[in-house]
Amino acid sequence: MDKSNIVQKNREKSFRKRIQLNENLTAIIGDFKSHFRLINPAGQNVYLYLIEYVKDFSQIWLEKEFEKLKILDWGCGAGIVSFLLKEIGADVVSCDVEIQKKEEVPIIAKSGIEVIRLKHEYSLPFNNDDFDVVLSFGVLEHTSNELESLKEINRILKPKGLFFCFNLPCFLSWSQRLAHLKGNNYHNKFYSRRLVRNLVNESGLNLIDIWHRQLFPKNSIRYPDYHLFEDIDQFLVSNTFLRYFATNIEFVASKKADKSATTTNAISRIV
Repeated sequence: MDKSNIVQKNREKSFRKRIQLNENLTAIIGDFKSHFRLINPAGQNVYLYLIEYVKDFSQIWLEKEFEKLKILDWGCGAGIVSFLLKEIGADVVSCDVEIQKKEEVPIIAKSGIEVIRLKHEYSLPFNNDDFDVVLSFGVLEHTSNELESLKEINRILKPKGLFFCFNLPCFLSWSQRLAHLKGNNYHNKFYSRRLVRNLVNESGLNLIDIWHRQLFPKNSIRYPDYHLFEDIDQFLVSNTFLRYFATNIEFVASKKADKSATTTNAISRIV
C-alpha cells in the first residue's frame, strides 16, 4: 500500500468512530435556535469525528501527546471547535476578526473562552513557528485573500506543524448550488482539487491529504440512525463518482521541514 493510501485509511478510520454526543455542549446550547445544528445529533457528530481525526493524526505526525500541542482555532466563530477541543484537554488559542455579542454566542459566554480579536484581513498577531496545529473550520473560503492567509499560517506553524482545512465549498456541490438558487449566498467561492493544490503549493505548505466529504445534509435533518447515514454518506463519497457533488473539499497540509525523515517516519507510525 502506498503512502497516500495509508494516510487515507487512517482518516477514514477516524471518521467512522462512534463518538458519544457531548452532553455539556448540548446543555450550554439549550434551545438557542441559531445553534440547532449542534442539538441535531447528525450535525454535532460531524464536529466530533473531525476533531477526533485532528487529535489522532496530529499525535502520530508530530509525535507528541495531544495535550502538549499548541493549537490555533483560526476564525473560531461561535466557539464550537474551541469548546470541544478544551473538552478533550487541548491547549487551544481562539481568534477571529469579529467578536460577537455574548448573548449571540452562548458557548463562548458560558464556557469562558477568550477570543483574540484579529485586526487585519489576513496578517496574524502571532510569532513565527508558534503553533503545532492550525484549524480552519469553514474559514479559509471567507478570507479576502486565501493565498496570503495560507502564507501567514505557514509562517506561524512550527516545522512539521499541521494545517487542517475543513468545509471548503466544493465547485460541483449540489447542496451549495441549491442554496444559491434559493438566494442563500453565504458561500460565494467554490473550490476544486486543482485550485486547492495550487494554493497550498504557492503558500509553501506541503499537501498531505485531500478529500471530498458530505453528500447528505447534516444540520437541518434529523436522521433516525445518524451514524448509519454517516456511514452511507462516507461510503458513497469514498467509492463512487458522487464524491464530485459532495458539499466540501477538505485537506491537511504541513509546514515543510527537513525532508530526510519527516514524511517517512510519520507514515511508518500510522502503519
